[in-house]
Parts: sequence; C-alpha cells; structure tokens
Amino acid sequence: MTTQLAKKLAIALLMALMAGGLIACDDQGPAEEAGESIDESAEEAGESMEELGENIEESAEN
Repeated sequence: MTTQLAKKLAIALLMALMAGGLIACDDQGPAEEAGESIDESAEEAGESMEELGENIEESAEN
C-alpha cells in the first residue's frame, strides 16, 4: 500500500469516527439526564446558600 493511499484511508477513517461521535452526542440517555438534573440541583442549592449568606450579612449590619 502506498503512503498516499494509507494517508487517505486514515483521514477517511478519522472523519467517519468524528461524524459518528457527533451523531451519538445528540441522543441523551437516562444517565445523562440524571446528571444534568443533579447539576441543576447543585447549582440551585449553591444559589440558595449564597442568598442565605447575603441575608445573614445584611442582618448583621443592621
């Protein structure tokens, strides 16, 4: 096999793998949905704690 043919086959294989990866990213499974739910819950909890801290700080100033 010539080096040019090998390079072309390698590039074609790489492009096929990348296209397959992009297609697979669109489909969300239950584990990914659960992970996103956990992330959202953690973010909301962090925001609540930040608000609580601000309220305590305001109360201490008054």
